[in-house]
Amino acid sequence: MPASAPKLHDYNKYWAECYGIAPQLPMSREEMDALGWDSCDIVIVTGDAYVDHPSFGMAIIGRLLEANGFRVGIIAQPDWQSKEAFEALGKPNLYFGVAAGNMDSMINRYTADKKVRNDDAYTPHGAGGKRPDRCSLVYSQRCKEAFSDVPVVLGGIEASLRRIAHFDYWQGKVRRSILLDASADILLFGNAERAIVELSHRIARGDSVKDIRNIRGTALLRDDTPDGFWEIDSTRIDRPGRVDHIVSPYVNTQDTEACATKQAETADEANVLRFVPDAKKNRDKTVIRLPSFEKVRNDVVLYAHANRVLHLETNPGNARALVQAHGGRDLWINPPAQPLSTEEMDYVFGMPFTRVPHTDYGDARIPAYEMIRFSVNIMRGCFGGCTFCSITEHEGRIIQNRSEESILEEVKKIRDTVPGFTGVISDLGGPTANMYRLACKSREIEAACRLPSCVYPGICSNLNTDHSALTALYRKVRELPGVKKVLVASGLRYDLAVEDPEYVKELVTHHVGGYLKIAPEHTEQGPLDKMMKPGIGSYDRFKEMFEQYSKEANKEQYLIPYFIAAHPGTTDEDMVNLALWLKKNNFRADQVQAFYPSPMATATAMYHSGKNPLRKVSYKSDTVETVKSPENRRLHKAILRYHDPLNWPLIRETLKNMNLGRLIGSGDDQLVPLDQPSEKDVRYSARRKNRASVHQKRIRKGKALTQHTGLPPREQS
Repeated sequence: MPASAPKLHDYNKYWAECYGIAPQLPMSREEMDALGWDSCDIVIVTGDAYVDHPSFGMAIIGRLLEANGFRVGIIAQPDWQSKEAFEALGKPNLYFGVAAGNMDSMINRYTADKKVRNDDAYTPHGAGGKRPDRCSLVYSQRCKEAFSDVPVVLGGIEASLRRIAHFDYWQGKVRRSILLDASADILLFGNAERAIVELSHRIARGDSVKDIRNIRGTALLRDDTPDGFWEIDSTRIDRPGRVDHIVSPYVNTQDTEACATKQAETADEANVLRFVPDAKKNRDKTVIRLPSFEKVRNDVVLYAHANRVLHLETNPGNARALVQAHGGRDLWINPPAQPLSTEEMDYVFGMPFTRVPHTDYGDARIPAYEMIRFSVNIMRGCFGGCTFCSITEHEGRIIQNRSEESILEEVKKIRDTVPGFTGVISDLGGPTANMYRLACKSREIEAACRLPSCVYPGICSNLNTDHSALTALYRKVRELPGVKKVLVASGLRYDLAVEDPEYVKELVTHHVGGYLKIAPEHTEQGPLDKMMKPGIGSYDRFKEMFEQYSKEANKEQYLIPYFIAAHPGTTDEDMVNLALWLKKNNFRADQVQAFYPSPMATATAMYHSGKNPLRKVSYKSDTVETVKSPENRRLHKAILRYHDPLNWPLIRETLKNMNLGRLIGSGDDQLVPLDQPSEKDVRYSARRKNRASVHQKRIRKGKALTQHTGLPPREQS
């Protein structure tokens, strides 16, 4: 562990530790009185209902701060129409901590087609409308109204994804960093345990939040670049003529096809270790100046360029600070925090969570909790780098693992204390099911690498793909007394799984509940390259192994593949070819996801700019095919559901316009019939589909199990 990253449990506890551990963090003055508190040191405001479970951000941060001696109160889903709800626990002694919840509030409230959702899985009874749009922004402003002299610390996934000037899909424009719009004092990105503990102790010691500027994993506002920093100018591209040499932030990216290696023998491999000498001497004193908010707002190419630089500076081992002007002030983004060690992960997940919702909710059902209350998170992070995904941007690409002992203890706690446990662990996984204990073979190589993915365009030769530790964990958990079944419902990276047949056999034989969801996302190379996903051949290899081991286990089990419609880089022809592949393989997609441009994602930059930030961006660089109009997005979803008679007229018209009329007919190699059934027959077919509920219920269950990661849920067609 670097000296700059103290362990979470090495801090001297705050004096209020004498009050002990609260049965549940208080949400009212009455609860505070019962605990003997006259005030809270920290008040966390969250857009989710308060569930004291390690899958909920407010619970992890709240319990961690409590373990450091602070008195922490929770204001969950407050009425944001006035400041009164934000005064409920009184004035906090140190600060307000504000987060939107486990999901970005806009993704939580709106579908990919910008339609308002009727429900909210993180609210009692699943009721919708209990949080405002961009709720962390609104909550921060209300906190300032309630107590203007109390600092506001912004965190959570909504803050992470909006920490910089970002394209906002719902408004169709580039917005400022949420730190400015929220009028908050500092922003914490990522899971933020390390940053929040250091920040809290420094504020408790009397430091002004305005003077705390050097904590990794934070973003703040400055008036100038501090003394001693060397600034790299990355505000312009395509400079004409001869210019002075500027250090390029485009070092060691996807343009290099292998990770860094000290034994580099070729010029291309040596380039992976290439750093400008001055920058190498002291990267901690280097900052890259991005194009200003005003420039990226008005120039889509500069937006794509800034997005590219941002994503290149995400490895804690070599990331540099970033700065972006917003009007007359600079937004300063410190490098990401160092990942948690296994010891620290065990410390965080070993907090005294009750694993149930706050008692104020009574018997109210909170859907997200119902889906994860018997699940166990075994790791964090993802090195897949999928361009449409938020995991890497929030949790990082270095896997952070818990120990076997910690995981087994949590399973025992579920067995012994959680109401309603029937012996089934609903999910043993994390953001990606099978990256547990997978990492670069060399810490030195890992610290130097600047590639956005360890598995694209192929699996890096420096990546350890041995799943034996995970296989052993599965076996130990399912052998615990009282545990009847252990399911794996997290997203499976099948291109990694096929590298370890013993793991696939264990998974298929013992840990699949009839259906296993995986995400090839597409069949065509164009969109797959823009997603940074493997070719369909990897899916075919996994499918073959899945079917073989299911047969050997004498089990009838099915793969449920997911696909994305309207992703950047996708043409109408790509969608037709995907539909033909689906038909050839006798698969009918009942669940279709349209591409959802989440803030800060690389694919969102493609969508907005029409440029590809995976390569060096210029005004002359190749453009990316984008699907933006509602009509085209509906078309791509309709083609994916080629089997639905309601979609046939649109598909027929499209095929004719594409000169693909040969695909209209009833042959095996044709996509849709020539004749349209009557409206009565279509309605009858729809009723039959609705009666096929068992299959759909399983899919919906799998969907909800993934929601605690903060990722966009799969869109229902």
